Amino acid sequence: MASLDQEDLGLGLKPGDRQYRAYVGPPEDYDLIAAMTFNLLTTLGLRQDHSLLDVGCGSLRIGRLLIPYLNRGKYFGAEPNEWLVDEGIRRELGETLVQIKRPTFFFSDSPDTIVRAKISFDFALAQSIFSHCGLDLIKGWLSAISRSLAQDGVLVATFLIGEEDSAQTGWIYPECVNYRPATLERSAEDVNLRFEILDWKHPRQTWALFATAGFNSTWFKDRPLTWNAGLERALSQKHQP
Repeated sequence: MASLDQEDLGLGLKPGDRQYRAYVGPPEDYDLIAAMTFNLLTTLGLRQDHSLLDVGCGSLRIGRLLIPYLNRGKYFGAEPNEWLVDEGIRRELGETLVQIKRPTFFFSDSPDTIVRAKISFDFALAQSIFSHCGLDLIKGWLSAISRSLAQDGVLVATFLIGEEDSAQTGWIYPECVNYRPATLERSAEDVNLRFEILDWKHPRQTWALFATAGFNSTWFKDRPLTWNAGLERALSQKHQP
């Protein structure tokens, strides 16, 4: 393993290889996925005082941006592979920042762990998780997250669109699975969440909202979802009496 003074970026390795960047996806896209996701969340309204659940937080590809941004104790990561989080902290974040920001990690692959924690989240994130889940596992996570979201909370997730639904069950990685949008929409409705596909570019997948009734998405219903539109809305809310 490379020493800390020789940065090991995992370039050239395959998704799923046992290197902290490669294990979670193409190493060449590690920075791109983080930037894309952070920009989407903040455009949708994520602010420093919000609480956020990062499902499958892995080696903190996105957490390394979210943990410093959010207030102390507001970042929560769910990840069954504790070694990935340890490597993310050691190689990307640093122990000092962890002590300052106090993120919480659930080292489990069970959605019920989130329910038992009895925490209310403003935002939840599942980037490249549903693209590796059987429908049984997707429904389990949707059910758990729907019970844990604030009244105006939202889950932002990616999936792979297909003409037919995968029949596989459980966790499928590094293989990928496809679903019809209508199938995920029905699964969302079953737990009182609103499903909307987002116009936000992803290298391979499709972004979608799974929103509570209180989450307002009308402001980008008939206009592009951009930072300019998001900032305009944030400033208008800030100046309201």
